[in-house]
Order: sequence, then structure tokens, then C-alpha cells
Amino acid sequence: MIPRRALLASCTAVAAATTAGPAAARTRPRPPTQKPAHMPLHLAPARDQLAALRSGRIGSRELLEQYLRHIARTNPGLNAVVTLDARGARAAADRADRHLARTGRTLGPLHGLPMTVKDALETKGLRTTCGSPDLADHVPDTDADVVALLRAAGAVLIGKTNVPVLCQDIQTGNPVFGRTLNPYAGDRTAGGSSGGPAAAVAAGLTALEVGSDLGGSLRLPAAYCGVWALRTSRGASPVVPTRGHIPRPPGWLTSSDMLALGPIARSAGDLGLLLDVIAAPAPADGAAWTVSLPAPDRTELGAYRIGVWADDPRCRVDAATRDLLGQVVAVATKAGATVDGTTRPVDFAASDTLFQRLMYATSAASATDEAFAAEVKAADGVSADDPGALYLRSRTMRHRDWARADEERQRLRAAWAAYFEDHDVLVTPAAPTAAVPDQTSVPVPQRYITVDGERRPYFDQTAWVNLAGPVGLPALVLPAGRTDEGLPLSVQVIGPYLAERTVLAVGEMLARLLPAAPLPPVPAG
Repeated sequence: MIPRRALLASCTAVAAATTAGPAAARTRPRPPTQKPAHMPLHLAPARDQLAALRSGRIGSRELLEQYLRHIARTNPGLNAVVTLDARGARAAADRADRHLARTGRTLGPLHGLPMTVKDALETKGLRTTCGSPDLADHVPDTDADVVALLRAAGAVLIGKTNVPVLCQDIQTGNPVFGRTLNPYAGDRTAGGSSGGPAAAVAAGLTALEVGSDLGGSLRLPAAYCGVWALRTSRGASPVVPTRGHIPRPPGWLTSSDMLALGPIARSAGDLGLLLDVIAAPAPADGAAWTVSLPAPDRTELGAYRIGVWADDPRCRVDAATRDLLGQVVAVATKAGATVDGTTRPVDFAASDTLFQRLMYATSAASATDEAFAAEVKAADGVSADDPGALYLRSRTMRHRDWARADEERQRLRAAWAAYFEDHDVLVTPAAPTAAVPDQTSVPVPQRYITVDGERRPYFDQTAWVNLAGPVGLPALVLPAGRTDEGLPLSVQVIGPYLAERTVLAVGEMLARLLPAAPLPPVPAG
């Protein structure tokens, strides 16, 4: 896999890295999903919190104070929440309580629910830095479209969660706020770029988050932090509106043509709850368009046709991950599902190369004229076998070349569509291993991961999640099982275009049969 080092040149080192050896999966039955009677409400599923708010068993202000106490106790050891707006959140919670008391009606489906927002999404009146020193004092005057949807649904925004500089890393740290730690082990990465959101959800600092995903930035952190995440479909338009996401620079109306937003939560049910809120047309299209994602047409796992792509020479996975995929085959087969364990919907290498070309091309949009001119000159002089050739030539490709790459993408979409005529979903690894050691202090060309004792390229971490990226398919990451070191393992479920609800349903049914993921060792309240 060709390193994507050029995208990370601007990242500043903020913490030391450590190393750890490989670990094997630990199989154990999934315990009943039962909330202990003593569990504080802020650690309960979002659905339970919302039911309590609607019934009046708790007020939004009282629930918010639970969250603020938990953040004060837990966040210093994680650095997941980097901008806290306690004053604004209290005012919003009080408004929600007064509205319910006065009218007897909620503000919307997220009435009074405290939650955080990724620092890449612009929030009106609240600092949004995207981890960049150049934006350290940036206070937007408008909300990102998806943030506006959260507010309109009644959510109470507590603050912002950490990201790498301009979301250009697959671990989370920056010169403005420092590094976010993995809730399971401080020497491991929380992933990136949605590392702050995923760590915050895992640690109970928020029940719900919205992450962004171009090159696995939503799903990789979810896998490493042991939470659920869903990359939503993207065709001619995204299922979740993306305006107001940085990068592009503040004020831009467009975003990358592969960027997708999606929910992060601690359960499939809570993912579906947030999906109902954020799956919506952009405001300009709202007068005529609606987003109505179809419900799954099967109710039992045994009725599904499931492909399992457990490993591939392009990106080998470790023994623990292979074992987990073997368990998927076993439990799905036992449930009566039709399981295809030899499935290969597309050519892994060709798909990955196309993804890189399109990603580098779209990333050039906001480059300065001077920087882009220098890249054009460098691309003209680079040889085809140079390690930087793919990056430079993709960043500076002519529009004719991009149009042909886009045609290749449409053909790849057609290949996936044909595959899903005979399969309902595809299950793959989420990553080659559990969370790898954090390497924010290591120069990008020197970074690597270790898979079953073998040194491998750093960006192999994203190869499996990038299968869905160029073709805009919905892809779910669900936690299942753990390594001997107690780190969570995860699998990915990919579905046909606009089949988010089918992907969620299959993921939830599989999760009931797979080993339980561990809980992070963070304070309970």
C-alpha cells in the first residue's frame, strides 16, 4: 500500500509512542444486555435518557450536570472533550425544561439530550479549530448543516471533541489541544480523525456523536475505541449534509466528493436514533426532497445472504482478527444464514488505488495557488516508479483524467451493485489489528504497524474501511470481542447503497451472537 505521508506533513508531534506485541482474541459469551440498577443515567443508552427526559423523570439541566461532573472527573485522563461550553449548555438545557413544562411537548427527537460535536463541524458562537493553530480563534457565525439538524431536534451541545490537524491523520493529536488517549490503554491510539468523538462516546462523556469519514476517519476510531459507527451512503448527494465540515476551509459551500458523515454510539439502537435525525437533505433541497431510507425486509439473521471477506493478501490481518471473522462465519451459519466465505466483490488493490487517486485529487481543492503550482512542477518531473508519483500526479491531474477516474468509480459502483444482487451484506475486518501504539511523535515516513510480528505500512490500518469509500456505500463498524490485552476488536458490515437500516439490523443481530466487547476502564461517574 503506497504511504499517504504527504497528507500528514502539517501534523505537529505532541506525544510519545510506545510499542506492544500481537495478541489473540478472547472468546466469551455475550452477557445479557441489561443496565445495572445503579448505573447513572448519563451512562445509559441514549434511548433511555430521552425516555426519562420526555416523561419528566429527569430534567435536561439535571442530566447535563451529571455529564459535566463525569467530564470533569474523566476527561483529564483522556483529552477527548477539548472545548467545553458549560454556560451555553446550561442555558439550552434550561430552555428545554421550560418548554416542556409550559407546552407539554418536546423540542424534538433529541429533546434536552446533552451531546458533544466533533471539532471539525462548525458551531455557531463556539470555537471550531479542527486542531489547526491557524484556526485556534475561529468562532463560526453559522452552524454546519448537520449541527443545525441536531439543534433543531432539541440536542443540548456541551462542547467539541478533539481531532488531528485538519483531520489529516489516522490518530488524534494536534498543537492546539494535544493528544487524545485511547480509553482502554493510554499508549494506544484512539484513531483519527474522529478519535475525540469515539473516545468520548466510549468513556460516557456523551451518548451520541457525529463523525466524518473520507478515509476511514469515522470507522477506524470506532473500532479502536470499542464503539459503534456508521458511515452513511453518498451518491450524487450525501445522505447526511456535509456543508460546514472543515476541511474545506471555513466558509466553503462544498466538500470532498467522498466525504460522508455518520453517527457514533454505544449500540445499534442509538445509531439508528441519531441516523433518523441527521439523514436529511441539504437546506437548499429541503423544499422538495426528503430522505427516506428503506427498512430491512428480513427480521431474522437466518434469512440473510452474508458474504465474509476475512483476509486478503493486499492487507493481511492478525490472528485475533481472523479468529473473530471465523466466529462471524460460525454464528451466521448456525443461525441459518447463507454464508459465502470465499466472496470477493471487487479487486482489493484496484479499488484501493482508485480511492487514493480520488482522495488526493479532491484534497487539492483548497491548496494555495503557490503550493499547487509547486506541486504541478514537481509532478511534471517525477518518474512513474517514484514513491511520491501517485500522490503528486493525482493531486494535479487534469480534469479529463479526473473524469476518467470518476468513470472508473462508477464502474466500481456497478460491480458492487451486481454483487449485492446475490448478497445482502458483506462482513470484513474493520482493521488489521486492535488499536495500535500511538505514534504522534514519530515522523510520518517512519511510522509503521505490526501485524503478527511483521512490520507493515502505517496506512494499512485503513485499507479495509476504504473499500466502501470511493463507491459511497453504507458501512457499519461494530465491536465484538477483545484481545488478551483487553483491547476491543471490531468487524465491518458493508451494504448496498442506501441500505443503512439493513446494515444496522444485521450488525445488531450478529452482535447478539458474537463475544461481548470489553468496557473501558474509566470512572463510572
